[in-house]
Amino acid sequence: MTSKQHSSWRRKLHDIIYEADTPLGKLFDVVLLILILLSVLFVMIESVAGLPKYVYDWLYVGEWVITIFFSFEYIARIITVKKPARYIFSFYGIIDFLSTIPLYLTFLLAGSNYLLTVRALRLLRIFRILKITRYIGESNKLKRALLHSRAKIFIFLFAVLIVCIIAGTLMYLIEGEESGFKSIPVSIYWCIVTLTTVGFGDIHPITPLGQFLAAIIMIMGYGIIAVPTGIVSAEYAKKDNYVHVNSCACPNCNAAQHRDDAKYCHRCGEELHPEEF
Repeated sequence: MTSKQHSSWRRKLHDIIYEADTPLGKLFDVVLLILILLSVLFVMIESVAGLPKYVYDWLYVGEWVITIFFSFEYIARIITVKKPARYIFSFYGIIDFLSTIPLYLTFLLAGSNYLLTVRALRLLRIFRILKITRYIGESNKLKRALLHSRAKIFIFLFAVLIVCIIAGTLMYLIEGEESGFKSIPVSIYWCIVTLTTVGFGDIHPITPLGQFLAAIIMIMGYGIIAVPTGIVSAEYAKKDNYVHVNSCACPNCNAAQHRDDAKYCHRCGEELHPEEF
């Protein structure tokens, strides 16, 4: 195989694995998503006791099939980029590695005293579900909405904290230690639990005035919960004036989120789609 043929082969494999704008890339992403969900499902079912033995046997076989696929995928991601360290030590690269190796550790950690540890390590594959966010097109828009809303949300949460401090202090003065409000921090904790409509029930007011204040806090809770949602929704509904980016990943540094009309990587300057390929 010539150097040019080798580069062409790596380039085609790179486009399939790292990009979702091509038919093969989309097919690969769909297959990967299905296997990710199956992997998580197998782990969840395996934790259920009392199932027939053949179910656990098939789950074990299925886990090995998925693990082998993930292993080949991990290796392919490394060999198709010019700077493998960029991927290996990236966030998703570390997740891919940690979620692939647990089943192989059963060969190294043999012995009954290690079985529980190995079983727990296999649960690390659940983190592979984090990769689903790569393939949801609207995730970038939602991320921008959250980032642009962070100042408003912070101010809102700060105001809620002030309300909780004031209401908690009032409740401490009204109810006192004999009703379970042993200190102002405990009363603030009760106020937060009540305001968020969680209501553990471990502390509750007894006096009529305390119950009246609790009712006001409960009613406020319904309105307060809706405010952050409204802030993010308003930001999300704004017209998207951002430049549209695609799923193209640089074959040199693995940088993503390039413009549709980009010819070169915005990080390292590598040509994204050489004409010879």
